[in-house]
Amino acid sequence: MTSYKHLREFLDRLESAGELKHIDEPVSPHLDISKYTDAESKRPGGGKGLLFTNVRKSAFPVATNIFGSDRRICMALGVDHLDDLARRVREYIEFNPPAGFRDAIGALPMALDLARFPPRSFKGKPPCQQVVWKGGEVDLSILPVLHCWPKDAGPFITLPLVITRSLVTGRRNVGMYRLQVFDRNTTGMHWHIHKDGSHYYNEYAKAGKRMPVAVAIGADPATVYSATAPMPRGIDEMMLAGFIRKKPVRMAKCLTVDLEVPAEAEFVLEGYVDPGELRREGPFGDHTGYYSLADDYPVFHVTALTHRKNPVYSATLVGRPPMEDCYLAKATERLFLPMCYLAKATERLFLPMLQTVFPEIKDYWFPWEGVFHNIVVVALEKEYPGHAQKIMSGLWGQGQMSFCKAIAVVDAEIAPSDPAAVLRQLALRFDLSSDITVTKGVLDVLDHSSPVANFGNKIGIDLTARFPGEPPRDRQPPSMAPPSDPYLAGVIKNKIPGAVGYRRLMAEADPAANRVLAVAVEKRSDRGGRYFADVLLYLGELSAFNIFILYDAEIDLHDDSLILWKLFNNTDPGRDLMMRNGRLVVDACKKGPADGHEREWPDELTFDVSD
Repeated sequence: MTSYKHLREFLDRLESAGELKHIDEPVSPHLDISKYTDAESKRPGGGKGLLFTNVRKSAFPVATNIFGSDRRICMALGVDHLDDLARRVREYIEFNPPAGFRDAIGALPMALDLARFPPRSFKGKPPCQQVVWKGGEVDLSILPVLHCWPKDAGPFITLPLVITRSLVTGRRNVGMYRLQVFDRNTTGMHWHIHKDGSHYYNEYAKAGKRMPVAVAIGADPATVYSATAPMPRGIDEMMLAGFIRKKPVRMAKCLTVDLEVPAEAEFVLEGYVDPGELRREGPFGDHTGYYSLADDYPVFHVTALTHRKNPVYSATLVGRPPMEDCYLAKATERLFLPMCYLAKATERLFLPMLQTVFPEIKDYWFPWEGVFHNIVVVALEKEYPGHAQKIMSGLWGQGQMSFCKAIAVVDAEIAPSDPAAVLRQLALRFDLSSDITVTKGVLDVLDHSSPVANFGNKIGIDLTARFPGEPPRDRQPPSMAPPSDPYLAGVIKNKIPGAVGYRRLMAEADPAANRVLAVAVEKRSDRGGRYFADVLLYLGELSAFNIFILYDAEIDLHDDSLILWKLFNNTDPGRDLMMRNGRLVVDACKKGPADGHEREWPDELTFDVSD
């Protein structure tokens, strides 16, 4: 197992493995680096990591996409496969106290291993403080901070390790919260209401005290990953980093605030946040593929900027998956099963942890198109009537799983990560009248489809086989054979004003299968989703279909990933599912006043914008 002392060691390893591409031509942090990174991350397998060696107006090179593939995220965490790390987690979870001397001797290796996890103090002058700027010397403009997307409010530090400490318990938290650079010594502090950093901030605000904050940029990959992991409150992320590395993270004391930072970090920002001081932050091109909207957030005042000699600035670009943050979340999925390569790491690494609470869960999967908080597919070892619904309720009450908007439950023999197998269950088993559970609860702050922020409707879909004692499904197969395409095209064109295209989805030969029709429409102020639902469910010519999905006219209905992304992100289960007589219309279009949606609808991310 390979572990890394600092970022440079990891970059050298990527270089020797042919996983790092040098960009030596002059590039600007304003959009240029983002365009390169976006194009590279969309290559098969995630492309290569990038090192920009000639950054305009900066003395420092920039590294991006270094976690952005299955191979690189495994290299970063020192494993051949993410499940290897998950197995280590399971060993510690299932460890039983020794019953006697012989057992105690056998347990010594694990006990010694545990002693390697806690962080340790760095002896001597730490590398992260080889160059020091304090007070009026601080100038954040020396950093090559990326302006990621055209409509971003400014440059954003996108891969920061934000270090805070509870005023009540004294426990440390290391989280990853974007920082919009306002000027030479202030940034925004974008911690969401459900994050530990925000919880600690509230402690300081209640006490009327200034909150010390430190930010590390560029560390060894295990430490960077640990800052993204959804650890329980009060558990030090540096312990997780030590667990992954199998050796402790060395920490150094800050110069102007009473906090510690990873001693081998490339850059460190020290400073404070004053309770009650807010500034408008955003918009920002986010991992949902949309701009998150501007809002007021605390202000981070930088009192010191320190860095290594010849440091490398580390950044990530987020947007519509798959991108680099997806792979980090994939790792967490395996660790605990309770952002895209970052997200996939999280998905896999957290599997054993979640199984301690729900041992009946065999596996789960977060499709990238759901941007890791909009849908999860769960494979269940079903044991009793209502078990699927119990799992839905349990997950919605479990940590960050509570932000998940949709949960689909399948039987244990179905691989959740096999879309074809899951869709086949949806086609052949899904009963509109009995397999849907709609409830309300907390939503991720980035969910834009709910009528209100942070709270809204959730949906559970039971695709498991009926258990003895459960009422049977009462599926009503379509009453007529599906029409020919020429006939269907004529109906769409001539009998549905505003409809501009269609596509059959999940076409199954089984006559009892659900039949799904995607319809592209042009909405107007007097023609919202309910108008189209009424027309589609009224037309006898379309009675061969029992599920319709509405998409905006410009959507390519033959792009499977695109239509799933729109379905998962643009739908509120309480407002946008319209059912009548056992048939369903789902509105996956943009929403506006005609749909009863008064909130601002965010723009989709693209580099193709006019000046």
